[in-house]
Amino acid sequence: MSVTVQFDLPEDVFSALRSTPEAFVSELRIAAAVKWYEAGRVSQGKAAEIAGVSRQSFHDALSRYGVSAFQITPDEIRAELRSA
Repeated sequence: MSVTVQFDLPEDVFSALRSTPEAFVSELRIAAAVKWYEAGRVSQGKAAEIAGVSRQSFHDALSRYGVSAFQITPDEIRAELRSA
């Protein structure tokens, strides 16, 4: 099942961003998915699904946005190593 979400934007937004409405929607989905992944709200798989791209393409997007594909802190790694 899919849901359509619609909102209004000024027409000049697309020219200011040098984008078509279709490209804007695609980039908006990717940006939201990257942010939600970065915040720990969704997994990589779910974020890729939200973005409408493959997992590899989502990894590429993470790189473009400067977000690590590994959402674990150094302290969490140390704790894992101590408990192993």
